Amino acid sequence: MRPARYLALGDSYTIGEGIAPEDRWPVRVADALRATGIALDEPEIIATTGWTTDELDAGIDAAAPQGPFDLVSLLIGVNDQYRGRDVASYRPAFSALLERAIGFAGDDPARVFVLAIPDWGVTPFGAHSGRDVDAIARELDAYNAAAQAICAARGVAFVDIAPVSRARGGEVEMLADDGLHPSAALHAEWTRLALPVARGLLSRA
Repeated sequence: MRPARYLALGDSYTIGEGIAPEDRWPVRVADALRATGIALDEPEIIATTGWTTDELDAGIDAAAPQGPFDLVSLLIGVNDQYRGRDVASYRPAFSALLERAIGFAGDDPARVFVLAIPDWGVTPFGAHSGRDVDAIARELDAYNAAAQAICAARGVAFVDIAPVSRARGGEVEMLADDGLHPSAALHAEWTRLALPVARGLLSRA
């Protein structure tokens, strides 16, 4: 029996900007799944710091991953918000990427999960950005609500990492050296929330 395959799609939050490759949450999730006896290949990660929805779409085209995958994750949108795009433009872009993710999962939504976008406004970078941190929070809440509703309509699991990221994302130990991106410790918190969902999806698959 072949090992399961996992595809992780995203931006800096998935590639783990500022931390060691083994500390990225998709790698941690895969390690934890293997520790429970699940045969799983190393995750195939298509993610780059700074990517928006359209850039991830182009990145997927360039990487041309070959499905089907047994598990697919998606975390995207923070850079759309950062660049001032409204939620009305995010909805169709996210929906299209979600459909691609489902396609990579053999057209099975029950093999796909989405993580919420963390609130970068709580970080030191956010505090000194000159941006209205309350507006950042409202905009990202709207993005996440849109993504969650789209996931619900498609039968895709949604892992809400936004509350822990907002509550703890400004703590020194939760930050990489740039004062913006999450440290290994916050990636571990995301892993804690994503792991039972990923395990459940794989068990059903």
